[in-house]
Amino acid sequence: MGPMSRTGFLERAAAVAYLRRLGAAETPHLTTDLLTHLLGTEAILRDWDAPGHVQLAGLCHAIYGTDGFPHPLAGLDARPDWSAAIGPEAEALVYLYGSCDRGVTHPALCAPAVPFRDRFDGSRFVATPTQMAGFALVTVANELDLVRRGALDEEWRDDVADLFDRLVAYAGDRARAAAAEVRGAAG
Repeated sequence: MGPMSRTGFLERAAAVAYLRRLGAAETPHLTTDLLTHLLGTEAILRDWDAPGHVQLAGLCHAIYGTDGFPHPLAGLDARPDWSAAIGPEAEALVYLYGSCDRGVTHPALCAPAVPFRDRFDGSRFVATPTQMAGFALVTVANELDLVRRGALDEEWRDDVADLFDRLVAYAGDRARAAAAEVRGAAG
């Protein structure tokens, strides 16, 4: 995609300002604060030249909380505000990522049709290839940022590398290279 478009730049600036107002810089997140982690996730996606909406989703991936970080900055009633701030495509990916019941989805990542269970409303569906591609990129970037920050011990790094292996089908060489990086950090 190349450099983020002017519209993407404005959406990013709005998102960072909104995250700051919601206290992301003061919210503890493992070895750092949440805003630093969100910016790190986005930076990885930007380095990978991910589509602009995926970069924005990476920047905002924890606004509704996640299965692994149940500390939302905003309630689901704020979805229209976030959609206006970062665009509906990015917000839909943020919601998909945040709503994912990892206990249902992660074990099935190699299946031809990946089942999702929405942890907010309990609904179930099969993710589309487009959803899976965005979800996989955000997942890999999120976990890779944690590994690079030293937030995961060796046992977790092995699990993360295995997760990346299962995401290769959707994130391709990015997931493969990330798995190798994580295994190298563990060795």
